[in-house]
Amino acid sequence: MTRTAISTDTAPQAIGAYSQAIRAGNTVYLSGQIPLDPVSMTLVSTDIEPQIEQVFRNLAAVAVAAGGSLDDAVKLTVYLVDLGHFPQVNEAMTRLFKAPYPARATVQISALPKGALVEVDAVLVLPG
Repeated sequence: MTRTAISTDTAPQAIGAYSQAIRAGNTVYLSGQIPLDPVSMTLVSTDIEPQIEQVFRNLAAVAVAAGGSLDDAVKLTVYLVDLGHFPQVNEAMTRLFKAPYPARATVQISALPKGALVEVDAVLVLPG
């Protein structure tokens, strides 16, 4: 099976040895996105709600570059520094996704790169 790296300037560039996404067949594995502005590569805010919105904007940009959209997401993993922010993630997901919602795991972790409060990665399955 051929693996293809996906890259776009409309999402933050990788800050390590990884691709923004890898497509293998009809499956696309999106690397975790933190709430960086893709131009300045700085956090958009210190508040959780703008961070959540930016994370999903970044994921959506990579999904589009892969030939899909967040509607093609089948699995998300959400990493939170504080599980108290879980309701804000749920609220954002009800606005950004349609039922059936993607499968999801949410974990609390001690820290994220650049002091981010949230990171999300995704798996997409594209049609055809």
